Amino acid sequence: MSEKDKKAFVLRINPELLKEIEKWAGDEFRSTNGQIEFLLNQAVKSNRRKRLNKNDTDQ
Repeated sequence: MSEKDKKAFVLRINPELLKEIEKWAGDEFRSTNGQIEFLLNQAVKSNRRKRLNKNDTDQ
């Protein structure tokens, strides 16, 4: 996805949490924004798998 295809928005975040994410991002050679996007993508994929697995067991 190109940068122009991304939507910008304001994020209100606890300062201590932001410090942790900034450090984590640095440890993984990502920008803070990149780290947040990475974490959100992981969470969405995990949730999607859980929903799919739940639907499989319901049938």
